[in-house]
Amino acid sequence: QVQLVESGGGLVQAGDSLRLSCAASGRTFKYYAMGWFRQAPGQEREFVAAISTSGGNTNYTDSLKGRFTISRDSAKNTVYLQMNNLKREDTAVYYCAAVPTISSRQVFTSRGEYVSWGQGTQVTVSS
Repeated sequence: QVQLVESGGGLVQAGDSLRLSCAASGRTFKYYAMGWFRQAPGQEREFVAAISTSGGNTNYTDSLKGRFTISRDSAKNTVYLQMNNLKREDTAVYYCAAVPTISSRQVFTSRGEYVSWGQGTQVTVSS
């Protein structure tokens, strides 16, 4: 399985932007569809965004469309989450996840579909 390490979290003010990175180990990154999830204190881990192996297909939770953008750089074995106009309710631990697939187009939005997880990175948005 691929190993995942997130980075880029921090303390920001409402309205600021952050870009999270998730570095994957191994030479098989191109065969993994990727996703971002987040978990606020006392809440369930929820889906944020997903991207296919080719990078051509993406999916977002409805409430975040237009503010968050997922992308991947296969040459760097890295997936990104660009977060703009951050709000207090975006405060959470953000996790990246990976699922192997032979499909170049399929995206995965269910937590249970993913097989590899990073350790998470904290994002705190102050007002």
